[in-house]
Amino acid sequence: MSSLGSASVPQAAAALPDAVVATREPVAGPPKSKGGITATVVLSIAAVIWISPLVLLLITSVRPLADFIASGPLTWPSEFTWTNFTDAWSIGKFATTYRNSAILLLLKVPIGVLLSAMLAYALSKLRIRFRRTIMFTVFLGLTIPIYITIVPVFIMLRSMGITDNLLGLVGPYLAFGIPFEVLVLQSFFRQLPGELIEAARIDGASEWRIFFRLILPLSLPALVTVAILDAVSTWNEFLFALIVLNSDTSKTIPVGLLNFQGQFANNNTGLAAGILIAVVPILIAYVVLQKWIVGGLTAGATKG
Repeated sequence: MSSLGSASVPQAAAALPDAVVATREPVAGPPKSKGGITATVVLSIAAVIWISPLVLLLITSVRPLADFIASGPLTWPSEFTWTNFTDAWSIGKFATTYRNSAILLLLKVPIGVLLSAMLAYALSKLRIRFRRTIMFTVFLGLTIPIYITIVPVFIMLRSMGITDNLLGLVGPYLAFGIPFEVLVLQSFFRQLPGELIEAARIDGASEWRIFFRLILPLSLPALVTVAILDAVSTWNEFLFALIVLNSDTSKTIPVGLLNFQGQFANNNTGLAAGILIAVVPILIAYVVLQKWIVGGLTAGATKG
């Protein structure tokens, strides 16, 4: 019975002229990329070099100051201590500087993102006169160094009586933040289908309604990305805050870190602990919202 069954197989195959008899040859897998090990080693070394300052900062923040001075920064601590963080909180006056930085963040970021979104929408989707001239003028702000504007900005703020005031920083921060935000947002807005806007206009929607009810919801990834980057920039800004703010009650976190530097000695371990306290919100924001940052920056990079 088994010989009869095996003999009928080639006969059936011969009866079908178009049939293809499958062979038992191994299926070739995907081609292996060359240089995989080399790329892994190079990237691993780059990652170690990239993260080494953060590791050194962590080790310095949990070692006594005497051990840091006696052994140097590149040695393993003989003991560990957590008192640097409690001392840093009081020396850096983080209860006050955290509040001031948070207030400045809540004032500047929403206003900056809204103004940038409105300007980017007008430059990318509306028919306005001198559109290209306005666009190049806005982008020209990206080429102006912040250092050459310190003196005129300070004189202007002093004449307005808003030095040593958080409100005095909102204007300069907006001026230097809006060009980059417009650059990112207008690139994203150009990829939005124009048919949606035309359909909304045919239905009788005004430009304001189209912007707030249609454009902003569709642009949420780009808006979140711009808001995160703007918040990080505002949180870390040092130069204008140092020049404009004088009293301890109005200083932001970067300026408060100067309290760890004395005339004759520096509290290096306390400064390391203070830096970690200052960057905790930024690290959390990057870890939680990193997909928004990458997605928003690449959303307008391709057409389709």
